[in-house]
Amino acid sequence: MLDSMQTNTEKANTVIRNHMMWSMGAGLIPVPVADVFAVSAVQLDMVRQLCKVYEVDYKDTEGKAVITSLTGSVAARVGARAIKFIPGVGSVIGGVTLAVLSGASTYALGEVFKKHFETGGTFLDFDPSRLRKMYDEMFEKGKKYAREVKENEMRKEAMQTETMGENGQESDPMDKIRELARLKEEGILTEEEFQELKKKIIGEL
Repeated sequence: MLDSMQTNTEKANTVIRNHMMWSMGAGLIPVPVADVFAVSAVQLDMVRQLCKVYEVDYKDTEGKAVITSLTGSVAARVGARAIKFIPGVGSVIGGVTLAVLSGASTYALGEVFKKHFETGGTFLDFDPSRLRKMYDEMFEKGKKYAREVKENEMRKEAMQTETMGENGQESDPMDKIRELARLKEEGILTEEEFQELKKKIIGEL
């Protein structure tokens, strides 16, 4: 029984991580209404997959109702994402990108359902008001997790930039160093990572 639960937990973690990544991609769609519905669709699919993992009966109507009750109304989320069109604000809200917010919301939602299903819960006894606190806590944790994922992806891009230009051609060494310096200033690369990559570029001259 314990092994079975552990296996389900591992499957659920994979489902949550994959859908968090997809939500982060959906959060980059440059049309407010489009990205809201894209993220909602990803979250609904995640809940459907989690139901399969824990063998819980799933219905679209119940799934949509629960997701909306925890993540907020579509109108409110459209309003938040519309900020990306305000000059000077861009796609950043309080230093947190929309991709990170979308990923954090999906992560939090997945964790709430996972915990609920692991304790024998179903849609029939799912109480959003009782689970709201857990969702909020997981949302904060999800923001950190989503940032780490995003920064790791940007680090990989930085590694590629180190050796190749945008068109797949060898780029100028100084351009590479300037790009790495920019990533360091934005906090994506640490000082140690910057110096290591810079030394490697200079060593190839």
